[in-house]
Amino acid sequence: MSDDTTFDIIVIGLGPGGEDVAGTLAQGGLSVLALDHRLVGGECPYWGCVPSKMMIRAADALAEARRVPGLAGTVDAVTPDWSVVAQRVRDEATDDWDDTVAVERLEGKGVTFRRATGRIVGPGRVEADGTTYTARRGIVVNTGTTPAVPPVDGLETVPYWTNHELIEAKQLPASVVVLGGGAIGSELSQVMARFGTTVTVVEAAPRLVAAEEPESGDRLKEVFEAEGITVHVGVGADRVEKATLDEGAGGGEGVKVVLADGIEVVAERVVVATGRRADPAAVGLDTVGVASDARFAPVDDRCRVEGADGVWAIGDITGKGAFTHVSMYQAGIVARDVLGQEGPAADYEALPRVTFTDPEIGAVGLTEKQARDRYDSVQVGLTPLAETTRGWIHAKGNEGFIKVVADADRGVVVGATTMGPAGGEVMGALAVAVHAEVPLDTLRSMIYAYPTFHRGIEDAISRLE
Repeated sequence: MSDDTTFDIIVIGLGPGGEDVAGTLAQGGLSVLALDHRLVGGECPYWGCVPSKMMIRAADALAEARRVPGLAGTVDAVTPDWSVVAQRVRDEATDDWDDTVAVERLEGKGVTFRRATGRIVGPGRVEADGTTYTARRGIVVNTGTTPAVPPVDGLETVPYWTNHELIEAKQLPASVVVLGGGAIGSELSQVMARFGTTVTVVEAAPRLVAAEEPESGDRLKEVFEAEGITVHVGVGADRVEKATLDEGAGGGEGVKVVLADGIEVVAERVVVATGRRADPAAVGLDTVGVASDARFAPVDDRCRVEGADGVWAIGDITGKGAFTHVSMYQAGIVARDVLGQEGPAADYEALPRVTFTDPEIGAVGLTEKQARDRYDSVQVGLTPLAETTRGWIHAKGNEGFIKVVADADRGVVVGATTMGPAGGEVMGALAVAVHAEVPLDTLRSMIYAYPTFHRGIEDAISRLE
């Protein structure tokens, strides 16, 4: 086989983790082929983390301006202008969805890049657009996920949006129905509402952000409704059909969403945010021992695909958490494993996550229910943020709480949620506590700066029972 089709490592999929591991291994002296038919960098910099947080930052600025009355004076008018946000996303975040800089960065590290769809066709062999490549040392899979579109009758008959179309939008619809109230659906719903869109959220689970503590979803629903967002929880969409908008809503063609309880909602657009799905078989993992119907690639604590010698997987496809920080964390583990370097194995007990709504929801480790399912003796302490000095000072926009979940037998925190302004930043202290298994006595005896939001951690711990 010719040299240009044989490499030490082949990386399929170049999200943040795939890009990182490819570059690291190339700089470590290995010949690396990187394959992806999409943009180098993946979902995060072009349609996920980075542009969406730019939008959230802009929406939060509008909300803060509206909080001036009663705190600092008066504001004559707050006039949202989506074009400012849309232009910043194009100019600063995505280069108008051009990955030239990312490709040059990757190739500058010595990686051979091919814009092609790669698929494993057997042990150590990958086919990409008609060419078969051989990997001497191994294959790394980082193919991510795609939006999971629910099987709602009629949905395929209307031009619905996913996060991609919304992130790329130069103009927002006047009204939308958002299917899904998880992190993505909740974040984007609040953004659109603060820019003047009439928003209805439909979530089949009993509450918003259902993977987090019940208090998070219940409080967020209250905040959304106070901001004019209509929220339906515990009920899914039964069918979608085309509709004509009333003249007061701008007229023209729209959509009607009929909920399972019979409620009908008419809007200009449907936005689908009902989660994401991985497809291990699409990348050929079934050819090296993974079940063809597997939802995720089964990996061990070194991210080696179980039963598939010489294959590693990182990122969303592993099912360990659909977060960029998980993918980057796993990339470091794989790079060390391939290069024969020492280092800790994967440990997801202190997995941090943030929903960037306002209030922001930071969480780490186990929820209360998960802890009670695992441990014999669980203690919980919760402090409403408004009861803390900093929360009282903050006044407007101080919705939230700090909740700590502990394994009483070991005397350590195993999970926590920090909901409020900068909730994700406050959570950092508790992430350290969970990861390092810091004794509760140590957390009780430390000094917490006053008056800060994080001082509420001290109060929450004092309320453990």
